Amino acid sequence: MYNKVILVGNLTRDIELRYAQSGSAIAKTAIATSRKFTLNGEKKEETCFVDITFFGRSGEVANQYLRKGSKILVEGRLQFEQWVDQTSGQKRSKHSVIVETMQMLDSRSDSGSQGNNNEYSDGGNSGYGGGYNAAPAPKPAYTPPPSYSKPAPVRMPENNLPEIDINEDEIPF
Repeated sequence: MYNKVILVGNLTRDIELRYAQSGSAIAKTAIATSRKFTLNGEKKEETCFVDITFFGRSGEVANQYLRKGSKILVEGRLQFEQWVDQTSGQKRSKHSVIVETMQMLDSRSDSGSQGNNNEYSDGGNSGYGGGYNAAPAPKPAYTPPPSYSKPAPVRMPENNLPEIDINEDEIPF
């Protein structure tokens, strides 16, 4: 079976960062996505709110650079959660997304961050192993070979692309 979700939207609240007993980070927030469409000649917009969870280093990175309103692309898997409400005693449930990869879409001047590459993947360590105490897998350290040298900078060609007038209402995302 295949379970993959890709969402682009804005965070609806600041990130809540906690740490499991094992020391692994758990960060929770929510994302709002919208869809514009026309129904019977009337323009409408539909918004969907989805809870998202980051594990490990990606949670710490998200907490450091993202705030309520930040635009982000997340890729992950859908998870069904069930619990009993403490106040009413009723069974409750919801779907949420476990984030495996994220890409920050705000410009660097908007986010206030400097020098980040706006893309982060936890290398598959967001494995929610049935409990928050799942220990993250060790990440191998990368050491460049001794003969590694920085390549000479390449001069980019002038931008000779034509300017295109696009109506934002016609963009499907």
